[in-house]
Amino acid sequence: MILTVTMNPSVDISYPLEEFNLDTVNRVAKVSKTPGGKGLNVTRVLKQLDDEVVATGLIGGALGTDIQKKLSKKGIKNDFFEISGETRNCIAILHEGNQTEILEKGPIITKSESENFLKHFEELVKNENTKIIAISGSLPDGLETDYYSKMIGICEKYGKPVVLDCSGKALVEVLENEHKPKVIKPNTEELSQLIGKDVSKNPDELKEVLKDKLFENIEWIIVSLGADGAFAKHNDKFYKVNVPKIEVVNPVGSGDSTVAGITSAIHENANDEDLLRKANVLGMLNAMEKLTGFVNLERYEELFGKIEVVNL
Repeated sequence: MILTVTMNPSVDISYPLEEFNLDTVNRVAKVSKTPGGKGLNVTRVLKQLDDEVVATGLIGGALGTDIQKKLSKKGIKNDFFEISGETRNCIAILHEGNQTEILEKGPIITKSESENFLKHFEELVKNENTKIIAISGSLPDGLETDYYSKMIGICEKYGKPVVLDCSGKALVEVLENEHKPKVIKPNTEELSQLIGKDVSKNPDELKEVLKDKLFENIEWIIVSLGADGAFAKHNDKFYKVNVPKIEVVNPVGSGDSTVAGITSAIHENANDEDLLRKANVLGMLNAMEKLTGFVNLERYEELFGKIEVVNL
């Protein structure tokens, strides 16, 4: 079983408009409201792959209840920890080929909620059916920046690997802590922030960057390069992943679909090449669809065969 973690979930509201006018009324004919947050995007893709998955995280209020109901309706198992605050809304206004987002900050987590969630999380991690944990997204206010490090420490205690997709101070804390995830998935912009200088997509430069002491004891580092594929380091091996050109419809959530592919591949003990192919195929399939966290698996084999993994 795969356990996914979304610490700051949301109800994602999509307002498609032919034209978006400021300082006046805009009427929307069709509204989409779906459970959101990076970890829940990962969860949906894993469900489509028929992987056994359970979603957890922090959830509260009527919006939190709505998320749980919608996940259960889709057959997605979930075991969230309820908080006193209200789960947030995230609004996307789709207009004239553009996307304007209005993102609520989310609830403030109390000290007791912070401590009690770790106990709840430990119970889920130590379950013998839990084989791997995927942690994605930002931390809500009230949680310390080393909170993910504490969670990874719990996973380490029970010998469970972690795929981590986060950025900023939370990621720095993890990299500087003794408890390490099995996988991290930064992009070049996030790498630049971590090491304090610009990072290009050049394979030789990326090779040197990933040898930095900051990344010691991280088994897998998979760097997203967008349309240029990916660059990866697995222990002392380096790979460049070349992907075919596709028609991009909506790239939002492609990174989360990639995380789903990484987690699923590790869960099924795939070799390096198949792991990288699966991860990138799912990211591409997400980008080819209007819906976030949705992949059309009918094209999976076709694209899988077109991805080139070069051992550097």
